[in-house]
Amino acid sequence: MESVTPETAAQAPRLPVPCGVFVAVVGPSGAGKDTLIRYAWDRLSGEPSVVFVRRVITRAMDGTGEDHDTVDVEEFDRREQNGEFALSWEAHGLRYGLPARIDASIRSGMVAIANLSRAIVPLLGARYANVRVVYVTASPATLAARLAARGRENEVEIRGRIARNSDAALAVDGALVVDNDGPPEKAGEQLVAIIRSSIRQTAEAH
Repeated sequence: MESVTPETAAQAPRLPVPCGVFVAVVGPSGAGKDTLIRYAWDRLSGEPSVVFVRRVITRAMDGTGEDHDTVDVEEFDRREQNGEFALSWEAHGLRYGLPARIDASIRSGMVAIANLSRAIVPLLGARYANVRVVYVTASPATLAARLAARGRENEVEIRGRIARNSDAALAVDGALVVDNDGPPEKAGEQLVAIIRSSIRQTAEAH
C-alpha cells in the first residue's frame, strides 16, 4: 500500500513525481534479482545520475540475500505512519518499504533501481511519471536450486512457491524480460543496458 497517511497528506508530493525514471526489478523468488542488481551496482556505482534503493525489511540479514536495513514490525509501523516510505507492501509474512527520499532523487532527474513486488507495480506507476519494469525469469529447475541453496524453505515449500510464482502468474504487461538462467554476467549486462537507456531518456528530456 502507498504510505501516505491522513497526517502526512498535506506534505505529500505532487503525484506522479516527474523528471527521473524508476527501474523496478521484479520476478519470482530465486530468479536472481538481487544478484543482477548487485552486478549493475558494480558496473554503475560511479554514475552520478543512478541511485540503487536500499530497502527496509522486517527480516534480519542472513548473508544470502540483499543488503537491506532491518527493523522490527513496530519500527516499520512507526516509519510508515510518519510517511517515511514512498511505497510499502507485505509479502511472505514480511514488510518491505522504500524510503521516501527516492522522490527527491527522481524529481532531480535521477534513475532509481529497486527490487519490487510485482503486486505494487500499479502503485509505482501512480507515484512516478516514468517507470520501466524489468521482469527477471529463470527455469523452474534453476529457481528450485537457488531457493534450496538459500536455505530458508524445505523442499515442499519450495515446490509450492514455484507453482504459485510461475511466469504466467507474475507477468507484467509491457515489462522488459531478462532471462537469468545462464551466466549472471549475461543477464546483468542486459539490466545495465536498460539502466543506461533510462539515463539517456532523462538526459534527453532535459
